[in-house]
Amino acid sequence: MPTPAYCRPAAYQMFAEQLANVEDAAGLFRAAFAIAMHERPEASLAEAETIVENLALTVRSRVHSSSHEALLAHLHDVLFDVFGLCGNEADYYDPANSYLPDVLRTRRGIPISLVLVYCRVAEPLGLVVHGVNAPGHFLAEVELSGSVGIEQMYVDPFFGGGVLNEHEAAERISQATGKPTVLTPEMLARATPRKWLARMLNNLQASFAAAGHERDVCAMQELHELLS
Repeated sequence: MPTPAYCRPAAYQMFAEQLANVEDAAGLFRAAFAIAMHERPEASLAEAETIVENLALTVRSRVHSSSHEALLAHLHDVLFDVFGLCGNEADYYDPANSYLPDVLRTRRGIPISLVLVYCRVAEPLGLVVHGVNAPGHFLAEVELSGSVGIEQMYVDPFFGGGVLNEHEAAERISQATGKPTVLTPEMLARATPRKWLARMLNNLQASFAAAGHERDVCAMQELHELLS
């Protein structure tokens, strides 16, 4: 493994090691946590995993049936009403909004980091959740078994876990981009794990570039190169 010139070595090594395990939400969470360790070397992955696992246990303890609808309702109540997870509208471009230890501590983040927390808590509950790589505004897609097969619904953790249909999701994208949106399948395409991480790193590069932190931009580029 090459030695990074800019990224903190422990963060670089952990990110590289976790890339083999990102096909599930737990592995993706660990890889994203490694990104934060570039600036948060003291952060504890064990503490972060305990937080999300306890949130999942709290949801599970409330539900006494196999109903996914009940699980989803309690998931939203625990995450958004009790835990208070929501978007950081006041300081959207702060890099801390992309750092999972900060997101779990402040309960604030940007859409892509909040969706990752949502997925990580939902996975051990048996809920199937995908990240949606929508332009301008990352969303979650939840699969539910309906009377006519699998049904999809979209969730926006940035705005308190609001539930959206396809057309409402398109309107949310239009609001985020400031451009009229014509709904296409590509617009609501699911993010592969590596595309998810790439978007997180791109967001951080943009934030660091705007702040003039050139060494941190280079550090994120070094992590990005590991995805290729």
